Amino acid sequence: MDFCRKLLVFLCFFVLYLASASIAFGQTIQELRGLQLLEDIQQTITSLAERVTPTVVNITPIREIPQGQGFQRRAPFSQGSGSGVIIREDGIIVTNNHVVGEDATEADIRLSDKSNIIAQVIGRDKETDIAVLKIQSDRKFPAAHFGDSNALKVGQWVLAVGNPMGLDRTVTLGVISGIGRERLNLSRYENFIQTDAAINPGNSGGPLFNLRGEVVGINTAIIHMAQGIGFSIPADMVSRVVDQLVSRGRVVRGWLGVGIQSLTKDLAGQFGIKEGHGVLVNEVYEHDPADAAGIKPGDIILSVDDSPVDSPNQLSRLVARVGPGDNAKIRLLRDGKELTYLVPMAERQEKSILTSLPSQKSEVTLGLDVQALTAALAEQFELQETVGVLVTKVENGGLAHSEGVQEGDLINEVNRQTIRTVTQFSEAVAKVKPGQTVLLRIIRKARAFFIVIKTQP
Repeated sequence: MDFCRKLLVFLCFFVLYLASASIAFGQTIQELRGLQLLEDIQQTITSLAERVTPTVVNITPIREIPQGQGFQRRAPFSQGSGSGVIIREDGIIVTNNHVVGEDATEADIRLSDKSNIIAQVIGRDKETDIAVLKIQSDRKFPAAHFGDSNALKVGQWVLAVGNPMGLDRTVTLGVISGIGRERLNLSRYENFIQTDAAINPGNSGGPLFNLRGEVVGINTAIIHMAQGIGFSIPADMVSRVVDQLVSRGRVVRGWLGVGIQSLTKDLAGQFGIKEGHGVLVNEVYEHDPADAAGIKPGDIILSVDDSPVDSPNQLSRLVARVGPGDNAKIRLLRDGKELTYLVPMAERQEKSILTSLPSQKSEVTLGLDVQALTAALAEQFELQETVGVLVTKVENGGLAHSEGVQEGDLINEVNRQTIRTVTQFSEAVAKVKPGQTVLLRIIRKARAFFIVIKTQP
């Protein structure tokens, strides 16, 4: 009996030992699998870095400086001023326009093998901050290729490569922190990729790679006094600009011919649409495509070629993508009805399609006087419009003053009703009950915009 009891105890301990050993063995297998996964990821990153860094170059612009009766080439700085990426084997390089500068026609290029070679600036585009250079050589160079930046998602891993502070081909790893960033006042057409991959002075013009080794962006800016906030121009925008700079030396963009502004909450309420959906047309330039097609002030543009529009900057980008002479399908809202126009685009000239707006301030008491517009007053206030009533006095501290109305402004619409005389203005305002709002269309010199004035209840 004692033997049986001892045997039973032994078997129990043996089973417990086997169980604990099995658990330990399982944990070891799991740890090994985890370690192998990490090593595989690490190998992917290092292989990617080795593959793409030869395409990244250090760029130093070469400028001419006055010397006696002519000009003398100034030697490039040894530290370099920016980065770039070779995108074609024949030596086409993409970088930022601000890296090259305004007066440089050539640049010193330091390649991955530490050799130096001269490249010519063959095109630049200030609106997107892109410049293209061409190495003068018959040899073939390692080249990167553009990927689909429209497919990027927040959280994807990316690799930034550049020459920060003169440190050649520095590689940093991060993620896509945001897409579609705008209103940064860095360029006219903003649609930046935000990343936390470290970008420092000298990284400008360098590429942002996805894990496939494709260029998905060109690094262009950082926010000073912040950590991990850098911005890149998306590859789809860069590639279109590069194609035009290489083929014709300049960028040609479409032009619609409208003044536009954001739909604030008050404006959206007046036009019966949700805030942030569409942009408001406040001016239509005579003889331009929008005017010929029948688009009118007060229309709300909802989409361009089926791409939704929710900001003036986005509308500018979408219109700019359409080639001059090509039709753009413009979907808009007018008096609650959706309309669609096929508008042949013109070529954009050097004039802005964004309208400066008076600042919106707090609600206070209303106060303004108007009078009929005369030819002399129109000339005095540099007004091109001749229909409307002229604001002759704005009460200091009054509601109109707080909304930015100024003496010399021309009011030609009240609540979407055209105003030609002082009587019409008075009648239109008299229809507004206390506590309601008044929508005014104002002309100031050559600019037009809408404002909403809230009356006191």
